[in-house]
Amino acid sequence: MAAEALPTLRRVWRDHRRGLLPWGGALAAITFFYMAFWPMMGEEMLAAIEGMPEGLMAALGYDRIGSAVGYVNAVVYGLIGPVLLLVYAIGLGGRLVAGQEEDGTLELDLTAPVARGRVYLERLAGVWLLVVVLVVATSAGILVSNPVFDLGLSVAHVLAASLGLALLVGGFGTVAFALGAATGRRSIAVGGGAGLAVLAFVFRGVADGAGVEALAALSPFSWLLDPDPLMNGFDLPSVLRLVAVPLVAAPIGLWRFRRRDLTV
Repeated sequence: MAAEALPTLRRVWRDHRRGLLPWGGALAAITFFYMAFWPMMGEEMLAAIEGMPEGLMAALGYDRIGSAVGYVNAVVYGLIGPVLLLVYAIGLGGRLVAGQEEDGTLELDLTAPVARGRVYLERLAGVWLLVVVLVVATSAGILVSNPVFDLGLSVAHVLAASLGLALLVGGFGTVAFALGAATGRRSIAVGGGAGLAVLAFVFRGVADGAGVEALAALSPFSWLLDPDPLMNGFDLPSVLRLVAVPLVAAPIGLWRFRRRDLTV
């Protein structure tokens, strides 16, 4: 009976679980690959990085790359993790309602005796489930690398940073999902979610470079990176800010999805 309680979520899982293996494997492998460079970080490479503009170094976290914590923070949590996971989450969020509405497959759920709101919430839960699985794969790459390359990372701090990464990525995935559910247009969902993510990343970099800390603090990337959870551990205020993004976006998308005419 419990398995029948979430038919839409189960369908999302069945449809996407095969893709998790290559995505998860690639994320873990890429993470391990980049961690392998840490022992080879010589003075020449550090000198080359120090030649970058100060604002750009601060935005990318390269100003602290001389330590293992700073290196992992900049490379995994500041760059490759968000970029690759956001590509997946925003694409998935745009596809699960808007994309399937456009190709007519959304009606498989809507013709069943299931409320529209429940379809929305279970599909959104599917986005978060898949994102969490991929963040776990990324974290596994770090945790396996930790003793191999003598990174000296705290496991608890890795988990704290990974929680922030999951909330960041899931938040933008929720924005794309809500936009798709509200408009029925996949292009708007993906374009809007990706545009906001890029704007948030660039905005933090520009604000940091200009020394405008108040503006940089408005970016979700700042909420993830500035408390430096990989060094300091769990930071409740930053987590609550990251949680606020999906908590605002999801109800707006649900409200509109319940009321508009669907093209299925």
